[in-house]
Amino acid sequence: MTLLELLKKIRPFVKPYRKLVVATLVLTAIGSFAVQINALILRYTVNTISELMVTNQPLQSGFHLLTTISIILLAKEVIYTLIQFGQKFYGEKLRIYISRDFSQAIVDRILSYRMAFYTSTDNESGKLQTRIDMGISSLTRLVQNFFIDIMPLFANAIVALIFIFLANVYVGLVSLAIVPIYFYVSQLQANKLSGFRRKMRTFRETKNNGIISLIDSITVIKSFVREPLEAKKHLEIQFDMTENQLQTRRTSFLFEGIKSFLEQFGLVLIIILTAYFVLNGQMTIGAIMFHVLLFNNVTAPMRQLHRIYDEINDAMIYSESFFDILESEHEIEVSGTYIPEKIIGRLEMRGVWFSYPNGTEALRDVSMIIEPNDTTALVGLSGAGKSTIINLLDKFYAPTRGQIFLDGIDLADYNTTELRKNIGLVLQKNHIFKGTIGENIQYGNPLASQAEIEKAAKQAYIHDQIVELPMGYDSEARLLSGGQQQRIAIARLFLKDPAIIFLDEPTASLDAIATEQIKQSLDAIKKDRTVIIVSHSISQIIDSSHIVVMEKGRVVERGTHDSLYDEKGTYYDIFTAMANSLNIEKITQSMNS
Repeated sequence: MTLLELLKKIRPFVKPYRKLVVATLVLTAIGSFAVQINALILRYTVNTISELMVTNQPLQSGFHLLTTISIILLAKEVIYTLIQFGQKFYGEKLRIYISRDFSQAIVDRILSYRMAFYTSTDNESGKLQTRIDMGISSLTRLVQNFFIDIMPLFANAIVALIFIFLANVYVGLVSLAIVPIYFYVSQLQANKLSGFRRKMRTFRETKNNGIISLIDSITVIKSFVREPLEAKKHLEIQFDMTENQLQTRRTSFLFEGIKSFLEQFGLVLIIILTAYFVLNGQMTIGAIMFHVLLFNNVTAPMRQLHRIYDEINDAMIYSESFFDILESEHEIEVSGTYIPEKIIGRLEMRGVWFSYPNGTEALRDVSMIIEPNDTTALVGLSGAGKSTIINLLDKFYAPTRGQIFLDGIDLADYNTTELRKNIGLVLQKNHIFKGTIGENIQYGNPLASQAEIEKAAKQAYIHDQIVELPMGYDSEARLLSGGQQQRIAIARLFLKDPAIIFLDEPTASLDAIATEQIKQSLDAIKKDRTVIIVSHSISQIIDSSHIVVMEKGRVVERGTHDSLYDEKGTYYDIFTAMANSLNIEKITQSMNS
């Protein structure tokens, strides 16, 4: 990304704050002229003192001169301080506002993306966090530097050059000649460093993602005593980062030395040239100091060029991935326009094929009908495609081929937001947000009253346990057990009151007692709704009115429990394996004894 492209992308975020920009520009312009007053005063002072000394004027005249220039310089400093305050404050205010807008824009955008975006290996949480954090940080720093540092410095340099040219064209040409050479060297430095910075971005993403993965996997790491192995992995990343940083600094120091020499070389030329004009009678002695100070105002921003280029290059490098996220049109979730008055809940899949973004084929020519107000169980071994079907029916993904219909209308035509308002999802491990139990239940309907929250909790058979807690519904939800959290998720669904419920292994991670307790909640939520359940629980499968058996992404059998069991096919094998794993025969003997 070039600087011009980057500025075009930032422009829409700056546009709402035009008044702040104008105020900053006006103050910057005034300040750039105020900075040159020192050089003008110094030239006047030196020349006047020289005349006083030549004419042997009394000391009183010198005191009068010093008093006058002191008042002028102090007044100038007071005014310049106020100008700087306004310019920096408005610039910082602009930076803060734009930072806020960047942050909100990326959050809004991420929430609009389809599920495939999050399952891509390029968008792991650690990598996304690094791209977003570094992108916002570098872009807002660029805005800050431009309006607080870069613009005032370069305005000062331009005005100083104008003053030099007005005083002496030859000195002006020498001063001007140094500028493009300095810029050229700074550009070479930036080009050399850009490769190192890209590597550093990759290292940071890998490091952050590795740390998040390490924390998530800490139980497994400790149980296998693999701390040294994990430490070694991260040590290798640290060594790569260190080597990259050393190369970066070595290159920077080399170019900084060259630029420092150029600046001093220019200063020497200015001194020699002005001294020549003084000796030739074409300049006053005060003009030497005048041109030296003005040349210093020209070179001051050039001394900052390495930092400015660093910030600009960081912004261009990190903004690439940031704007990739912000402007990724193909990642946006596709929504139809159809909004039904009421959803009955009849689902039909016709010749559906589906492959995940990584190329894994999950479904092959799947066709089935799910009747409304019935409970349909999806049965099959792991990887058969059961959860994928739920993902497609919830419109998290779109079929690669084939069609899905809800109440006779193509699912693609449905408004996604309105569709999901009528679908409830209970997973193997439901997410419990940081906050109280009441807040977590209310997530199902933000407008629900306390009475409605408690009613939902009663329907999920969790109310009695909540009121026994010291703080009741104000207790921290994450402190609840797995089974209790699962019922909180079901209570949340009662508040939402969807027409269709998807249950994806809702009791898989729970113990036997918790499973039995939660069965009441599940039975309650199933009533008068279209329910699709993915489960390895015999009781939940048997309770289903219809069973679809899947194998390697295909539907191989369908029917009731009794009919499928009698066929002695795939379902019979799966069901028998489930029963044997529970040791049903011995359990029956124990219960009968």
